[in-house]
Amino acid sequence: MYQKLAIAALGLIFAMALPRASWAETVMEKIARTGVLRIGTRLDTIPYSYVDNKKQLVGYSIDIVNLIKQEIEGKTGRPVTIQVEVIDDLGQMIPKMMASEIDLACGTQFTWQREQYVDFSIPYSLSGIRLLTKKGNISQGTPESLVGKRIGVVPKSLGEAAIKTVQPKAVLVSFKGAEDGFAALRDGKIDAIAGDTIILAGNAQRVDPEAFHLLPTEPYARYGVACMVPENNSTFLNSVNQAIAKLMQGYVVGNKKYVDMVNKWIGPKGVIELPPELIQDYFETIIISHEQIPLTKSPTVTGSQK
Repeated sequence: MYQKLAIAALGLIFAMALPRASWAETVMEKIARTGVLRIGTRLDTIPYSYVDNKKQLVGYSIDIVNLIKQEIEGKTGRPVTIQVEVIDDLGQMIPKMMASEIDLACGTQFTWQREQYVDFSIPYSLSGIRLLTKKGNISQGTPESLVGKRIGVVPKSLGEAAIKTVQPKAVLVSFKGAEDGFAALRDGKIDAIAGDTIILAGNAQRVDPEAFHLLPTEPYARYGVACMVPENNSTFLNSVNQAIAKLMQGYVVGNKKYVDMVNKWIGPKGVIELPPELIQDYFETIIISHEQIPLTKSPTVTGSQK
C-alpha cells in the first residue's frame, strides 16, 4: 500500500514539475504572451471584408475585429497587433484554424457542419443564398427556371450546396472569387452567380448596380454570419461575444459610435442600404437571449432608431 502511495506521489510531483508548455496554450494565453491576434479573411466580401480604393482593408467584419482587439487589450492589459492572413480558398479557412495558424475569422456563415470543427460567436448579421443575374437572363429564380442554366459558384460554398439541392439540373461553373464571377457574368459565360445576398449586392455596387438584380425574393437558404474561433477556447470566445454584444446593444440604445459604425456598412446611406428598423429588430432578438452589457457613456443619435 505504501509503495502505491509513494508511486502516486512521485507521479504528482513529476507532473507539477513539468513546464507550462506541456499543456496546450489557449488563444488568450498566446495573445497575452505575444501581443498578436491572427485573423484569416478574404478580400472580396463587400461589405464585410475588402480592399477599398485607398488600398486599405476595410469592412463591417474588420470593424468588429478591431472591437474584439480592444476587448482583448482591456483583459490582457497589453497592446495587441492584428496580423492578417488572406485566405481566398474557403476550404482552407477551417483547416488553418484547426492547425492553430489563425485565431479568428469573421464574416463567416454558420453551418452545423462547420460547428463540428470550430466554435462560432453570436451572429452579427443575417443573410441567405440568392442569385445575382443580369436583367433578362433569368426571370424568377424558381427551381424550374434554373434547369440547364449556367450558375457560377465558389467551390465548397453554401451557394454551391444550395443550388445542388434546389435544382440538380443546373450547370455549375466554378470560380475562385467575386472578380472572376462578375467577369464571367459580364461576358455571358454564366447566367447567374449563386452566393451570399449581402456580399453579392455589395460587389454589384462596385460594378454596375443598375445592370444586375437579385433572385428570388426569398433566399434558397438562410443563416447567421458570425466569427469563427478555435474549439475549446471559452475565454477567447467570451471576449469575442462581448465585443459583438456591445456593438449590437450600443446600436439599439442609440450610441453614436456604434450606430455610425453599423450604418456605414449596412444601414441608411451605407454600402448596403438596409432599414435601421430591420437592423435594430435583429440585434434585439440576439441581445434578449443574453445578459445586457453596461456601456460606457457616449453621445447618442437624435431620436430612436425605430
